[in-house]
Amino acid sequence: MRRRFIIKNKVRRNKAALRLCISRSLRNLYAQIIDDSKQRTVIGVSTLSKEFPPMKNRGNRAAAEALGAIVAQKAIAAGIKKVVFDRNGYLYHGKVKAFADAARKGGLEF
Repeated sequence: MRRRFIIKNKVRRNKAALRLCISRSLRNLYAQIIDDSKQRTVIGVSTLSKEFPPMKNRGNRAAAEALGAIVAQKAIAAGIKKVVFDRNGYLYHGKVKAFADAARKGGLEF
């Protein structure tokens, strides 16, 4: 709870940029780009989406990398380049790190 509170405070300080929020479960990953000033989701993608390539295991690091690339591609198409990464209390390791690295490689800045 404390780690999540610290992360949320850092995200809230930067109100100009949109927020890239990631959530994960054992089987799937979910990512959203959220505009907090308008309180709406600009882009929402998960491993259950139609644009996600078919994979046997959708909750591993390979799936996280693919999801990061898809989110970056959709964000660039929508004209979004700079976001604030909200890892939602998760440690920056494993799936979360793979997702972030793939999103950076795709052109997002955070």
